[in-house]
Amino acid sequence: MTNDLHPRPQLTRANWTDLNGPWDFAHDDGDIGLSERWFERPVNFPQRILVPFPPESAASGLLERGFHRVLWYRRDFDWPMAERSSPLRLHFGAVDYRARVWVNGTPVAEHEGGHTPFHADIGHALANGETQTIVVRVEDDPKDLAQPRGKQDWDLEPHAIFYHRTSGIWQTVWLEPLPQRFVESLRWTTDAQSGRVGVRVKLNRASTPVHALRVTLEAHGQVFIEDTCRIGTDELNREFQIDPVTFQLERHRLVWSPESPNLLEAMIELLDSDGNVIDRVHSYLGLRSVGLNAGRFTLNNSPYYLRLVLAQNYWPESHLAAPSPEALRLEVERTKSLGFNGVRIHQKVEDPRFLYWCDRLGLLVWGEMANAYVFTPESQTRLVREWLEVIERDASHPCIVTWVPINESWGVPNLEGDAAQRNFVRSLYYLTKSLDPSRPVIGNDGWEFLCADILGIHDYADDGETLRARYATEDALEQTLGTVQPSRRNFFLDGHRRSDQPVMLTEFGGLSLRPEDDELWWGYGAIKDHAGLLEKLEELFAAVLASSVITGFCYTQLTDTEQEQNGLLRADRTPKLEPEMIRGIVTRVSSALQHDTIGNNLAQADERHRQLLEATDAGTHQGWPEQTM
Repeated sequence: MTNDLHPRPQLTRANWTDLNGPWDFAHDDGDIGLSERWFERPVNFPQRILVPFPPESAASGLLERGFHRVLWYRRDFDWPMAERSSPLRLHFGAVDYRARVWVNGTPVAEHEGGHTPFHADIGHALANGETQTIVVRVEDDPKDLAQPRGKQDWDLEPHAIFYHRTSGIWQTVWLEPLPQRFVESLRWTTDAQSGRVGVRVKLNRASTPVHALRVTLEAHGQVFIEDTCRIGTDELNREFQIDPVTFQLERHRLVWSPESPNLLEAMIELLDSDGNVIDRVHSYLGLRSVGLNAGRFTLNNSPYYLRLVLAQNYWPESHLAAPSPEALRLEVERTKSLGFNGVRIHQKVEDPRFLYWCDRLGLLVWGEMANAYVFTPESQTRLVREWLEVIERDASHPCIVTWVPINESWGVPNLEGDAAQRNFVRSLYYLTKSLDPSRPVIGNDGWEFLCADILGIHDYADDGETLRARYATEDALEQTLGTVQPSRRNFFLDGHRRSDQPVMLTEFGGLSLRPEDDELWWGYGAIKDHAGLLEKLEELFAAVLASSVITGFCYTQLTDTEQEQNGLLRADRTPKLEPEMIRGIVTRVSSALQHDTIGNNLAQADERHRQLLEATDAGTHQGWPEQTM
């Protein structure tokens, strides 16, 4: 899989080498590779795999879905002798689940966590000659329920709402030559009200002196910030203010939102005492603010109605790995085409290039952690460690507007009866808030609330009348939360009550077309034909949008995913209904925000929707992004 887009879009250098492609591969069912030292001697790895696709997938060339706990990878690469004086870093976007890495038999890295990146500085391990050898050992126990695995099944065949596994390397592997002193990481913060921008710059630790840091921010070809300051430590926090008059005049071209995804392009340079550039990296940021006010979610200090769709971001041919870099952009384009302004990536931490396209094209994201399925000291340690890495990696993306560490009490199955589990949820909430005070956090989404900035309710009622009865008014909501409890779970624990949190229906719908008799199927309601599906979608969305208390929703779901046949799109991303029809349903104005700008020209949209409804042809889908995977 070739890749023109940098695998780490918010901290890029011009020079990097993609190591995706064919690697030697072996299963190690007897777990003998370490004792036989496969990492340092030329052992025959009998298979070839196409990285970064998991061996369980067809795209890898293997389609091996049996239980194999230990995997080995190997590939050679050439590195010129002339470049040996500079540091060389080997990057892994994500390896599921536990990885050990050797270069020319020298251990260079160990990492645990299936969704987050890691790297190794490998200059000291390079051998004489041009050709170098990388060996990776991966351990991914299919039966380990203490592992934050998301929706990867622990059974041999997918059941219920779980699907085939994604083991091993599943995001880009790449090499990056570096100077002796370089920018290690960046963290951007912004305030869309004032035009302030903050950045935390971390440098690597080295003896090479650095004199100054220069930051340049521009948009639409115009420079808005150019700042040079002295450097005295390995970490620098800097704040900039766009000229207030200029900011107000140019606000429409500077502030980020899904409707106007303006970005500031950033260049960060390290300078020596003579003004020479030691390191240069490119980045970007979005000037935007998110918050809560008077029971509403706010974007850039104004009420904003969230229209999200649940997305597994799973592909039949490549599982959690995208089938191509272009597929990530297409997924964002399709979601926006259907009228949604945001996406909730479900039980997966998505590739940074997907977040890049959400930033560039304008799509809000709820960042969610993949959960474990048991509550043990090990499961807690694993989840917290990986969640910290998720926040560190993704906190600068303007598209991310909410953090969700736990979904539906997964991994904390006895919240009501176990104080330790309740304390764990509280600790995740407050830890997340301390690391990132700029975004709302939901400690546990769906039910059993202990601490949450947004009250996210999961309700799969299959008719609009029931949804109206439950959520039309404040009184109806109180009755629903107190006595109805649609998911048969208590909404509040430890005596908590709703205060001024926004209320959102963060899972609803889940409608399917009626499956064939022999079709493996899971859904929340089966409709006999396309016309019935369209009618039921209109009914459910109309009920949600009529509510005076619901301030946002997340429809389940964007695509069919294996036996979960309840997507608006099929697994191959072809739509089940005319996209314009779905868009007309999704973008109707809500009673919660009667003056929301998304509701402009509603009469015209409704008329177009009526015409499309009369001419329904499930086989015709005009205006749909081209399939290029």
